[in-house]
Amino acid sequence: MKENNTIINRLRKSIIPIASSFITLFAVGACSSDFLDVIPDNVATIDNAFKLRNEAEKYLFTCYSYLPKDGSIYHNPGFLGGDEIWIPYKTSITSDVFEIARGSQRRANPYFNVWDGNYSGGGPGDNYRLFTGIRHCNIFLENVTDESKVPDLNAAERQRWIGEVEFLKAYYHFYLLRMYGPIPLMKTNIPIDAPENQINVKRQPVDECVSYIADLLDTATAKLPEDNALVPTTEAGRITKTIALSVKAKLLLMAASPLFNGNNDYATLVNKDGTPLFNATYDANKWKLAADAALAAIQSAEANGKSLYVFPQSPFTLSAGTMTQMSIRQAVCERWNSEIIWGNSNSQTSDIQKLAMPPLDPAHNHNDARKILSPPLKLARMFYSKNGVPINEDKTLDFSNDTKLRVATNAERFNIKEGFVTARINFDREPRFYADLSFDGGVWYKYDSPSKSDDGTVWGLKGKFGDPAGASHSFHMNVTGYFIKKLVDWNQITYTTGGSFYKGYAWPEIRLADLYLMYAEALNESEGPSATVYQYLDRIRTRAGLAGVVESWTNFSSNPSKPTTQTGLRDIIQRERLIELAFEGHRFWDLKRWKLATQNLNAPITGWNIKGTDQTSYYQEVTVSQQQFIGPRDYFWPIPESAMIQNPNLVQNLGW
Repeated sequence: MKENNTIINRLRKSIIPIASSFITLFAVGACSSDFLDVIPDNVATIDNAFKLRNEAEKYLFTCYSYLPKDGSIYHNPGFLGGDEIWIPYKTSITSDVFEIARGSQRRANPYFNVWDGNYSGGGPGDNYRLFTGIRHCNIFLENVTDESKVPDLNAAERQRWIGEVEFLKAYYHFYLLRMYGPIPLMKTNIPIDAPENQINVKRQPVDECVSYIADLLDTATAKLPEDNALVPTTEAGRITKTIALSVKAKLLLMAASPLFNGNNDYATLVNKDGTPLFNATYDANKWKLAADAALAAIQSAEANGKSLYVFPQSPFTLSAGTMTQMSIRQAVCERWNSEIIWGNSNSQTSDIQKLAMPPLDPAHNHNDARKILSPPLKLARMFYSKNGVPINEDKTLDFSNDTKLRVATNAERFNIKEGFVTARINFDREPRFYADLSFDGGVWYKYDSPSKSDDGTVWGLKGKFGDPAGASHSFHMNVTGYFIKKLVDWNQITYTTGGSFYKGYAWPEIRLADLYLMYAEALNESEGPSATVYQYLDRIRTRAGLAGVVESWTNFSSNPSKPTTQTGLRDIIQRERLIELAFEGHRFWDLKRWKLATQNLNAPITGWNIKGTDQTSYYQEVTVSQQQFIGPRDYFWPIPESAMIQNPNLVQNLGW
């Protein structure tokens, strides 16, 4: 492995590249004196790096700097690597991650290669080299755990820093495990004079990887502060006990899922010495461990005052439905709100808002509201009806011809402009549909809405060819006819003279709603349907303006007994998760761990005919692209050929 051979020589006693391009990690939503709001100077040697607290803190910054920028479509494969968001190909932007969704992943110089970092992300920002990040973490831990070093660092702060870096080391291992499957475990840095058999490390079995990462998270948790102990104005974004517990829950949920738990498709993946890297025997107890971990994270979060976000009373007059939608939207966009478990300040969000936002007026600038992030029509169909059940199950509403045209009435004015003709699929939908998405004729309520109210003159989207949000721009166009409202802060202001202002927020890596859904899923798999499973699902549904699971299915579904069986409730939980966390980068990973990617990522990407100029020509379902996902190959990234050549002990993932 390149990292094992060359980084040692580079870092052991020579110049250490301490993130010269490191961004101000914790600047979002806080003052200029924030923790880590410093660009560190280069440090000549490792010895000098740990002589005093000030220099050691700069090395702590380096360990943080490898956190993936998950709020960027260029650097989060969950956005453009699957089927949740489509973009025009090589026009407005170029993204290497999008090549994965298009079926173009390759073994030589893979797209989004975080193994050794030799890839072009296709956008702004540094390449990820997560094994290098782990190496920096090991260097930090080796030195800061030595109490003879950094003598001006007090004991409490020393323990906290050690806990933070132990967490980061565990998280970088988790990130690699999720992408590549079994990985080498870099528990300590390999000495410069180590024999070749130690330098050429092997991949370790999945269960061993999970155990190591979980144990490291436990070790870190004991040293980390409670969320309530942080100073909000200066320490927002630093790792806490609740964050570590939540990542452990995410790790164990993944380990219990079909991709990692008894996956016979990978039974033949073995090391060169014959060691199996996947345990082909299903272990039901892994779901129990995942449930326990999720509950521990929830209890920690709630003890620290975390709760599902509810939009506060606005100075403007808003209907109850709009207030519900604002709670859904701002759970993501409101800075450091009560629901955010982990806000990643290493990832800014102004760019993704600009790429999601459409022009709502002819005077709005297409360069500042590019509208290119395009959910496929199947994502629009995924959301529930207004009765809280799938549209193909709702026995009281007919969605059999969901492309049929219909005129919006006064009663529907808070969601669709009154008198507008649009497709049947856009009517009678749940609040999350209108909170997350916009469409031709859809209302887009935000801070600068002309009437300062949702019952008057409000922004409405027009998406046909030649309209403000239509596909007539040479580069910036939406390719499906659906637009992402969820990721754009309601404070976004579009100036009619050109230009937009976007209020940035730290990317929400984990929300409390995610923990509730993890717990419900693991509990259903380990124990089956129960009042507790319904309780945690219904907490999320209540915030989303829906009745509870049992009530909704009993009253409105053609399959009323569905929530009473483990299989039926599994389907409900999975769909609930895909809806609640839509457009946050989770769907890609969830479809993989559930082993549902083969059926979902081979379906065509469809949308409206964006070249249509009137309602008849526009509302025709057309195929934008035909995806290809080859299983089991595409469930994991290929290990780069260069790494395979440099380390003869590595074995390649199946199919590559």
